[in-house]
Amino acid sequence: MDKHKPSDEMIKELDNLLSKLNAMEIVASDEHQKNSVKIQRALVEGQIHSIKEFQHLKKAIDLLTLQLFDVQNKIRNQS
Repeated sequence: MDKHKPSDEMIKELDNLLSKLNAMEIVASDEHQKNSVKIQRALVEGQIHSIKEFQHLKKAIDLLTLQLFDVQNKIRNQS
């Protein structure tokens, strides 16, 4: 099973995709192509947003875990 790429690397790849989509929109010859690019852009931007939100959640869980260990140590020291 392949290991996940780091989030920074995934965001960089998605940013590159956005650049390509921008270029595709410029050369699109009809409304169907332009609308397809807009849909793809929305999906890529949503993926970037999800990755960033996951990073925030991970940091919050790490901070919460540290706080729980701190509380646990305080309880042990009182006993």
